Parts: sequence; C-alpha cells; structure tokens
Amino acid sequence: MTQMNELGFYTLAGAPESPRELIDEVRQAEELGIGNVFISERFNIKEAATLSGAVGVAAESMGIATAATNHHTRHPVVTAAYAMTMHKLTGGRFCLGIGRGVDRLSQAFGLNAITTAQMEDFVGIMRRLWQGEPIFNHEGPIGNYPVLTLMGASSEHIPMALTAFGPNSLALGGRCFDAVVLHTFFTDETTARVVGAVKQSAEESGRDPDSVKVWSCFATIGDHLPEDIRLKKTVGRMATYLQGYPELMARTNNWDPAALERFLADDLVANFQGAIDQVATTDQLEHIAELIPEEWLAPAATGSPAQCVEKIRGQFDLGCDGVILHGASPTQLQPIVEEYARTRPTGRFDHLPANPGG
Repeated sequence: MTQMNELGFYTLAGAPESPRELIDEVRQAEELGIGNVFISERFNIKEAATLSGAVGVAAESMGIATAATNHHTRHPVVTAAYAMTMHKLTGGRFCLGIGRGVDRLSQAFGLNAITTAQMEDFVGIMRRLWQGEPIFNHEGPIGNYPVLTLMGASSEHIPMALTAFGPNSLALGGRCFDAVVLHTFFTDETTARVVGAVKQSAEESGRDPDSVKVWSCFATIGDHLPEDIRLKKTVGRMATYLQGYPELMARTNNWDPAALERFLADDLVANFQGAIDQVATTDQLEHIAELIPEEWLAPAATGSPAQCVEKIRGQFDLGCDGVILHGASPTQLQPIVEEYARTRPTGRFDHLPANPGG
C-alpha cells in the first residue's frame, strides 16, 4: 500500500478503555496507507510522552505528532529531551506539537494561561537545545532558568507544530513553526482565510510560505457508522467545543450569536456535568442536536465513502497541505480511506515526507 503522507488520523479518538488500543490502530492505519498519526493529550490515560513512545515502536513508517501538548506542563529540558528521544527512536519521523490549551483548565491546575509570547519563547528554546547549545540565565516569557541543556546532544532539526485558532496563534504559526494544525468544524470561508493568514505571516517573516504545512482537522464521519455513533462524533463533539470556548468558535466562523446564546441558555447544556461527547446519552444528544444549526455541522466529511472523499479533497482546494481524518478510528475510516486511495491523484503529494511537520 502506498503511504499517503497528506493524510493523518488521531489515535485513541474519544474515550478509549485502554491506551493499548493505539497499537492495533496504528498498525491498521499503516496497512491502509494513512501517512501520519496525531496524539491529543488528555490528563487521564492519554499522556502524550508515553503514547508517543508506544506509537514510535508500533509504527514502522508513519509520521507522528503531538497535537497537542502544552508547554507549561513539563520543564523545558524534559520536553526537549522527550522530543529528541522520539526523533532518534523514529529516525526523524516525530513532530512536537504544542497548543494554547483551555485557560480555565490551566487555572484549575494552578498554571498560568498560555500566551503567544510564551509559545514563541518556548520554540526558540527548543531550537537552541536541539542544536546542542547550552543556555545560561534565560529570562523570558516561559520563565527564568539558570541552566538549560541537553547534555551531549548533537545538532538536530526536529519539526514543531502549533494547533492554532485565533489570529495571534495563526500568525505565530506562520512566523516560527513548521506546521499548523487547524480546528475542527471550520467553514470553507474560515479555512481559506486562516490558511492565507498562516502563509502570509510566513512570507512577512522572510520564510517560504510553502515551508509551513497547514493541516485541516476535518471531522470524517461516514454514513456507514451507526446513527448513535455519528450523533456522538458530530453533535456531541461540537457541543463539547461549545462548552469550552463558545465565543471563539462563533466569532471565528462568523456564526449567529443569537443561536449560540440559545444553545448556552438551554437547561440541559447549562447544567451538564462533564464533556458532552463523552457522557451524554443518545436522548440527550438528540435534544442538543435541535439546538445546533445544521450549517455549523456542515464542514465535515459525511455521507457515502465517495461523498466523504469529495469533501476531503475540498480541503486541499482551500489551500490545506494535509487533512487529518478526525474523530474516527482506522476501522471506522477504512471504506473512506480505501475510496480515497483508489481515486488519489498521481504524483500530487509525492514530495511530502513521513513527518507531519516536514
């Protein structure tokens, strides 16, 4: 099977019973030809460094990225050593991806909210450490450190990715990251606009815009899945995003604020305990579905395998360099990926390496 490095998937989508599920997922994804696996960190059984090592052994040829971890949950030397270990373990297939995270969760854990300045400072520190440079008396947005060093490290380039949403993050991605991972359920207009923002920022920073890879994170939920599963992976996932950062989602996509207010004011939503996509019943999801406008859920690959593939190809037409088939396991994605492979344009993506940030 040809490895399709323009495609990726998230391992352990949803709420897995065991992290060992990723071993079979990764192996099946490689058999299907999916070129990249993304790891989304959760503070339960989805700790990113452990999962990365497991994927690094299970995957023979796939690119691997965290998308994302947060830079302030580990000491910078620990993160730099983790990335260097993964880089060497996989023969250069690893990409360290970070993100801003959810402010309320950081604050609940006693951590400061992540700023754009901190992420830019962090990138600079990582680059220097991976080049083998010892850093003394660093005083910057990420903190003050007397010594930062990877003892005995050689000079290496390890790609870095940023999960980006707002204008400051998008500009930062173009300015100093190797790849940018977008958010799910972006409208076509939003997707084209934010891809343009990343590429423009790269160009204004004296970089080749083509050197910054932009990944669409595209919900891929085919009609071959049972209806209750589709409801959870579309309505449930959207509702969970709206629990966490509703104003940002609505503002980015130019959604009707009145519709958002109705959603947030609903008794079930306002008093819901936990993440909707993880614990809501089918009946609850059916109620919530009535609160979410259909056009909000439209930016997704749904329908037959051929219809899903058509929607996936549309993301490349909007300027994206890669598409993450989001929200489904390789088993659930199989008929869609097989249809994509059958009709894949010859030669268009042959230049892409097996690294999400390459």
